[in-house]
Amino acid sequence: MKYIDNILFIAILTAGLWFFAKNIKSLVRNIKLGKDIDRTDNKAARWKNMAKIALGQGKMVRRPVSGLLHIVVYVGFILINIEVLEIVIDGVFGTHRIFTKILPDSVYGFLIGNFEVLAFLVLVAVIIFWIRRNVIKIARFWNNEMKGWPRSDGNMILYFEMVLMTLFLVMNATDIHFQEMNTGNVISQYIAPIFSGLEDSTLHMVERGAWWLHIVGILIFLNYLYYSKHLHILLAFPNTFFANLNPKGQFTNDANVTKEVMMMMDPDADPYAMPAEGAEEEVATFGAKDVTDLSWVNLLNAYTCTECGRCTSECPANLTGKKLSPRKIMMDTRDRLEEVGKNIDANNGEFKDDGKNLFDWITKEEIWACTSCNACVEACPVNIDPLSIIMDMRRYLVMEESAAPAELNNMMQNVENNGAPWPYNQMDRLKWVDE
Repeated sequence: MKYIDNILFIAILTAGLWFFAKNIKSLVRNIKLGKDIDRTDNKAARWKNMAKIALGQGKMVRRPVSGLLHIVVYVGFILINIEVLEIVIDGVFGTHRIFTKILPDSVYGFLIGNFEVLAFLVLVAVIIFWIRRNVIKIARFWNNEMKGWPRSDGNMILYFEMVLMTLFLVMNATDIHFQEMNTGNVISQYIAPIFSGLEDSTLHMVERGAWWLHIVGILIFLNYLYYSKHLHILLAFPNTFFANLNPKGQFTNDANVTKEVMMMMDPDADPYAMPAEGAEEEVATFGAKDVTDLSWVNLLNAYTCTECGRCTSECPANLTGKKLSPRKIMMDTRDRLEEVGKNIDANNGEFKDDGKNLFDWITKEEIWACTSCNACVEACPVNIDPLSIIMDMRRYLVMEESAAPAELNNMMQNVENNGAPWPYNQMDRLKWVDE
């Protein structure tokens, strides 16, 4: 019975980490369903991007209020969780505040004192975020795609953070030995009087209860990330590293289109040549019909989306009342990818055609509303690129289904017949001079 707490702690910790590893394995598998793309060039620029944007929060502060609040939560939550190391050691070996026996009181007090200040600031910042989302009701949090689970998820994570920060401070406030040290209890000393009427045994029970709830809450939070938009806490770093470094107005060429064009321009190429004996004939496909036609970077983008809505709030098509929302493009891509992943899990690692594709989530009206201005890409705080998904879906419609809007079909027909977008014969181009 002496070691029951240690055994229970190790069992909970092992289960939490195992389930997290299982989810990460599924996440990596799903991302790898995308087409291969090389994003290993210019590593210096990529590391700089990651350091500046993911670590340094460089694009968050373009909106100062939310940017500053986010930095407080980001820095506070990361640093406070350093104490998880002490909690884990205590839980496994049955010790209590093991670092007080290793570090001088002044050093330990300095660390915990900073953690307490940060915990208080995180709590304040999260409450302000909740007010902005639910009381002030900032418009970008109330778009159509933010109904149901996305809206609940946004609040759920705020409640998680409120509870975890409160438990941390209560744990310190009811720890008699820690309060008697009178070092590091910068915030908890003002909470301790709330519990002053309790007996020492009751205080100990409250402290132990807060300790257990805090560590279990962290493990639940860790595993909740996979199902939440807050997966960006982990994925923002690889996402910014593998982001497109080309100028935003530069579109990528479809490899299959390039191959077809090069064949047309090669006078020695035989377009009717049969494949070599024993070789499988490659069927060229253009654009993206489903998530597996997108690149793995697109799929990483989808999982990284923070659902903050900055992209949609900057989108000129959305601002003029059109159905397009870049945030919805990313959310829909992720939802379809999750469905494909579950399909694979249910069929022993093989995808069984379910008769669906990405166009069941993203409508043609949405993708043709895009002006390809890149405002969404520029606005995203973690360098997500909704435009590349839109362009790949357009390619599919035009080159596989000939389903472009009538205006675009007319333009392409004019280019083919007249060498220009306008419906005038080349011989008539200079007639305006006579006038």
